[in-house]
Amino acid sequence: MQETVRVEPKKVIILEGILLLTDARLREEMNFSIFVDTPLDICLMRRIKRDVNERGRSMDSVMAQYQKTVRPMFLQFIEPSKQYADIIVPRGGKNRIAIDILKAKISQFFE
Repeated sequence: MQETVRVEPKKVIILEGILLLTDARLREEMNFSIFVDTPLDICLMRRIKRDVNERGRSMDSVMAQYQKTVRPMFLQFIEPSKQYADIIVPRGGKNRIAIDILKAKISQFFE
């Protein structure tokens, strides 16, 4: 079990994680939130590459896990949490305009 890490107050704290927006307690503490919307085919390709190359898994085992648990859980929990995001970044973050808007928004906290 991970131990709690205390974070001292800062002007900006960036949290990352696919389940963050599913928790109402966390959402209440956020000044604003972002959902990086990546097409599922891209997610699957990244997962296959990572799990086969870095974790030594077979393509068949990765595909079976994706079909049985990963995709259904994404559709049940992660996709619906997108509604709570203040900003939705399409195309998996490869969106220069959205990134520039985010940089400007974060910069406001330092003024």
